[in-house]
Amino acid sequence: MDQNECWLARFRKEFTVSGPVESCRIRISADSRYKLYVNGRLAEIGPSKGDRQVWFYDEVEIAPFLRPGENVIAAQVLRYPMLHSKGNHGIFRTEMPGLYVKEQQGKENMLGISGDPSWKCSMEEGFQIISESPYFAPLQILEERSGSAADAGWKEPGYQDGGWPDVFVYMEPAVSKAVSPGNLLERTIPYMRKEMRRFTGLVCVRQSEAAKEDWERMLSGDGHVILAPHSRTEVEINAGELNTGFLSLRMQMGAGSTVKVLTSEGYVQIEEERGPMKLPRKGDRCDWKNGQLHGFTDTYHVAGYGKDGQEETYEPFWFRTFRFIRLEITAGEEPLCLTGFDYLETGYPLEARTQVTTSDSSLEAVWDISLRTLKRCMHETYEDCPFYEQLQYAMDSRSQILYTYMVAADDRLARKCMDDFRRSQRYDGLLNCSYPCYGPNVIPGFSIYYILMLYDHMMYFGDREFLRQHMGTVDGILEYFRRNLDKRGLAGRMGGINGKDRYWSFIDWTAQWDETSGMPRAGLSGPITMESLLYIIGLDHAAKVLDYLGRSQVAREYRSRADEVRKAVNTYCRDEAGMYTDGPGIREYSQHCQVFALLTDTVSVEKGRENLKRTLEAKEDYAQCSVAMAYYLFRALQKAGLYEETDREWDLWRNMVKKNLTTCVEDGVNERSDCHAWGALALYELPAVVLGVHPEKPGYETIGIAPVEGCFTWAKGEVATKWGMVKVDWKKENGKLRLYYQAPEGVKVRVCPPGNRQG
Repeated sequence: MDQNECWLARFRKEFTVSGPVESCRIRISADSRYKLYVNGRLAEIGPSKGDRQVWFYDEVEIAPFLRPGENVIAAQVLRYPMLHSKGNHGIFRTEMPGLYVKEQQGKENMLGISGDPSWKCSMEEGFQIISESPYFAPLQILEERSGSAADAGWKEPGYQDGGWPDVFVYMEPAVSKAVSPGNLLERTIPYMRKEMRRFTGLVCVRQSEAAKEDWERMLSGDGHVILAPHSRTEVEINAGELNTGFLSLRMQMGAGSTVKVLTSEGYVQIEEERGPMKLPRKGDRCDWKNGQLHGFTDTYHVAGYGKDGQEETYEPFWFRTFRFIRLEITAGEEPLCLTGFDYLETGYPLEARTQVTTSDSSLEAVWDISLRTLKRCMHETYEDCPFYEQLQYAMDSRSQILYTYMVAADDRLARKCMDDFRRSQRYDGLLNCSYPCYGPNVIPGFSIYYILMLYDHMMYFGDREFLRQHMGTVDGILEYFRRNLDKRGLAGRMGGINGKDRYWSFIDWTAQWDETSGMPRAGLSGPITMESLLYIIGLDHAAKVLDYLGRSQVAREYRSRADEVRKAVNTYCRDEAGMYTDGPGIREYSQHCQVFALLTDTVSVEKGRENLKRTLEAKEDYAQCSVAMAYYLFRALQKAGLYEETDREWDLWRNMVKKNLTTCVEDGVNERSDCHAWGALALYELPAVVLGVHPEKPGYETIGIAPVEGCFTWAKGEVATKWGMVKVDWKKENGKLRLYYQAPEGVKVRVCPPGNRQG
C-alpha cells in the first residue's frame, strides 16, 4: 500500500457464540478512523480525536448485536498518510497504522475476538480521496469509489474471505506506550448521536425520466426509482434544514452506472465567484429557480450486484454536511433501481434544556437557528464549521463553550477542548489556533481565548484541580506576549496576513479588513492595538483564576503587567479625541478597539460609552464587529449601559432568517460558511443577560439573577445550571420591573436591581 495516499482497509473475524451473551465489551481504536460492524450492523464510529501524545480508545458493548451460532465482527479503517496536505487537518496519524481490538471479558467468557493473526484484512481497491479544493482543503473526505461484486456481504457471517491475507500484528515491544498510538487513554466524551433520518422530499427535478411521485415515494421509504439504460438524471433533494449525517444510497442492478452526490449548504447566485477561494455570492438559500447548488461532490461507480435481500450500498466513510443534495446519475448498459436514500444524523449528544421567550418575537427564529448551529458544530470537538473545515479554533470554541454552558450546563466537550489546546503549546509559548491539527496553524491572539475558557470554567464549574493542570500553559502564553513587548510597552508586531507571514494576526472578518485576511490594516506596517488589548484581557482573567487557586503573588504580577500595557495603549494608541486607533500612530479605527478598551478598563466607562456610540452612529468610519466579535460587542454595550443598542445589531441575525438560513453564517461580509457557531449568540444573550441568570461567584457558588431590559418589555424562561434549572419571569409595568424567580433548593441566589450588572 502507498504510504503517501489515503487507503481504506477492511478487517473481519468470524467466531461462534454458543448461547445468549449478557455482556461482551471490547476496546477498539484505529489509525486514522474506524467504523465497527457486528453481523452487518453499525455498532460504533471512532476513535475520539487524539494527537501525537495521546490516542483514545472506545469501549463498546457488542452483546446486543450477537446471536447464537456464527457471528462476524468487521471494521472499516480509513488511513490518512503522514503527509499533512494529503489528509484531514484535524486527524492525527501515527507510524503504526491499523486497528486495535481487545476483548474485556474474563478468561472464562472470552469469545476470541481480540486482535490476533486469525483476523483477515483486505484493501478496498476502488477507493480514493479527492481533495475538495485546490486552494484550501482541510477536510480531505470526498471520495471517488467503485463497487465490486466480490465485496458483497463482507460484513456478514458466511462471507468467503479465504482470499484475504492474514493481518500483520505489531509486536508489543515495538509499540511505545509513551506516545501515540501506544499511549491509549479512555475516551473522555460521550459517543456521537446516530439517528436515522429521511429527506423531506424533492426541491426540483432538473432531468429525469422517472416521475416525481416515484422519487418522493423512494425518499419516504415506500418505493423505488428505476432509471433506464443510458439515461441521464439530475434531481435536487431537500433535508429541510442544515444537518450532518452519514449518507446511505441503496441500489439494485445498474452495472456501469455512475452516481454523483453533491452536498450543499444552499443555493447561490450563478453569475459570480469572488476572492482567492472563489466564493459564490449568496442570497435566498432556497431560491432554486434563480440559483444553483454550490458544494462538494462524491462519485460512485456502480458494480451492479445489488438484488433483493442484498442491495449494493454506497455510504461515504465520513459524515457529510448538507441542507440540499443533488444526485447526478448516468445509467449504464442496464437499468438502475434506486431503492433508498437516507442518512444517519450524527453529532455531540447535546441536551439543550434552556428555553427563553421575550417580547421580541423575531428572536424566536434567531434562537432556533442559533441552537441548530451550535449542535451542528459539535462532534468529537467543537468545530468552526462542519462544511468546510471541521477544525476546533480557540476563538470560536470560547464562545461555543459559553453557549453550551448556558443551554445545557454540560462541560464534557469543553474540558476536552481545553485539554486539546494545552497539548498544542509550541516552543515559544503560543498555542496552535486550531487543535487537534496535524500541522502548524498559529494566530497569536487566539491563545488568549484559551485563557478566557479557563476563566469561564472557573465561574461555571469551579474545578480547581482541572484549572491547576492548565496554569503552566497560561504562563507560557503570557510570557510570549511579555517577551514581544516593544520599547513603548506595546505588544509588538507578532504576525500579519494569512499565508504571507509566520503567524496570522486575525481579529475579525470585516469589509475594511477583507483584503488583509481579517487583520487590521495597521498590521501592514507595525503592531496592532488589538493584540495589546488581548494581552491585557488575558492577564486580567488569568489573575482571577490564580486568585481562586490561592496563587495571589503571581496574580498581582499579572495585574501589574496589565496596568503597564494599559498605560502604553493610552499613550500611543489614542488620538486627541480619545478614540483608540488600530495601531500606534495610525489614523485608522475600528469598533473592536473601542470594545476591548472598555472591556479591559483601559478606558473609563463614561468615555468608553462615548466612543462606542460614535462607532454605532458612524458605521462607515469604523470597521464593525462582525459575527465573530458580536459577543464582545454585546458585553461592551452591556457594560456601557447601552444594551438597548443591541436591537439594531440583531438585524444581522434577522436577515439570516429572511434569507431562509436554518443556521448562522460565518460573517456578514463573504458568508463563506452557512453554519458557524460563534454566531449562536442568542444562546448566551437571552438566558444570561435578558433573563440575567449567571454565576455570581466562581463555581456557581451563588446564582446571580440580574435582568438587563434593553429594548425588551418582558421575558421569561428557564435556564440550565450545574445545580439544576432556574426559572425567571419578568415584566415592565408602570416603569417598574416585576420579577419572579425559582431556583434549586439550597443554592444561594443574589438578585441585582436592573441595570446594576455590568458585562
